[in-house]
Amino acid sequence: MSCNMKPVESYIRISLATLLLFYAVLNVSIAIALLSLFLYYTGVKRFCFIYYFFKINERFSIKNYYLSLLPKYRTSPVFIFDYKGAILFQNSASDTLFNIHSVRDLEVEAYKEIIELSQTKTSIFEYADWFYQIELQGIQKEGFLLAYFTDVTEVIELNNAIEETQREVIYAMGEIGETRSKETGNHVKRVALYSKELALLYGLSHKEADLLQMASPMHDIGKVGIADAILNAPRKLDLQEWVVMQTHAQLGYDMLKSSNKPILKAAATVAHEHHEKWDGSGYPRGIAAHEIHIYGRITALADVFDALGSERVYKKAWEIDAILELFKNESGKHFDPKLVTLFMENLDVFLEIRDRHND
Repeated sequence: MSCNMKPVESYIRISLATLLLFYAVLNVSIAIALLSLFLYYTGVKRFCFIYYFFKINERFSIKNYYLSLLPKYRTSPVFIFDYKGAILFQNSASDTLFNIHSVRDLEVEAYKEIIELSQTKTSIFEYADWFYQIELQGIQKEGFLLAYFTDVTEVIELNNAIEETQREVIYAMGEIGETRSKETGNHVKRVALYSKELALLYGLSHKEADLLQMASPMHDIGKVGIADAILNAPRKLDLQEWVVMQTHAQLGYDMLKSSNKPILKAAATVAHEHHEKWDGSGYPRGIAAHEIHIYGRITALADVFDALGSERVYKKAWEIDAILELFKNESGKHFDPKLVTLFMENLDVFLEIRDRHND
């Protein structure tokens, strides 16, 4: 049992017990002696069963129970919530989190289940410009939830900086492949943004959409292995040249497939499958429909939209109506029909991206 008695009351009980014991000895009173022993015992233990039964000093008891679990000198915010989600206790360090009024403010899912099963869970909580990792510990016996906060703002910011550096490197590598075929740097940026938007519309998570945004600029990295005479031929390629050109998808995959990094693994998939077609007539493997990874299906549409709508030395930019007509005709053939529908229904979003990052 946890302490439910304040120090001053404990001292009073011990002092009173001593006086009563003397009185009991002088008057040979067993009842007073027993009362004296009761007061002395509860004073030393700083726990009273009567208080516990009638829930007297309940908040003080919970606070002391919490302090018995709390690592000494902890300066991070800590809360105790009851089964209804109300705050039972918070330490002084939690004063900086002004918007925490109940467990619901932490956006914790199924917190009652965490309590009932005495589970331990971890989540990230954002407040103003700060990020906290929350360690949640359910205490089934007592019916409450402990929440330990650790400031991880610097870690999150460092991770974001690393991701930004990775993104810049990916863009640079993607631009190497594109510039060899006379594309522009903005092409890979637009394809990346189109891909992210399509991913979100399709129902992928923000994490998956962000990953695709970072990976899709590498879709044509395999072109670094294609001869300039073929890559930049100012005419239609003959059959033999076209066979060589098609190898860039496999080349890109082979360059990236050995990496264990999520970005490069996703980039390998995009490079390998963005020329596959919904009806199975694409390359390099001729896979169809959902056999094609969603990253490949999305990048295929994004790449074609940008390529057709951009002017190059060897062609004029297509009008938007002509591009939309092609997409309608190729829905279920070249492209995933669901993606075509989503693209058509949200055309203004993609046109805004195109205009914002124009060559």
